Amino acid sequence: MKSSDNRPDKPVEQRAREQRVRELWHEAAQRIDPATVERLRAARRRALRSAQTPTHRTARWLIPAGAFAVIALAAIMVWQPPRQAATSMQTASPTDPVAELDNELPPDADKTDPNLYQNLDFYGWLAANNSHSATR
Repeated sequence: MKSSDNRPDKPVEQRAREQRVRELWHEAAQRIDPATVERLRAARRRALRSAQTPTHRTARWLIPAGAFAVIALAAIMVWQPPRQAATSMQTASPTDPVAELDNELPPDADKTDPNLYQNLDFYGWLAANNSHSATR
């Protein structure tokens, strides 16, 4: 019996009724057949066991969440360009002298027409005059 059950503000009739209900409950508990008592005890043990074992709800979500994270990481790695290539593309501008030197390299001899190499002096003169006229 709880200490709050014996409060003085409860009417005497209500306290007497509660006492009678308790007595009837104890009598009924004494008269329960053994089969019912065993079923109640088994149900109590199952309830206590399930309350003590941790639920594996979070474990069920770990595998799908991990798989989703791996797929997302793979998608980001595939769709994003590598950082070095992106930064080198951003830093190389058309007025960059390094980029201009790359464009000024002669083509491979195997891939070009051999007639282009006959007048190399003319091409040199043309390049020199073209650069002077561009600065004027």
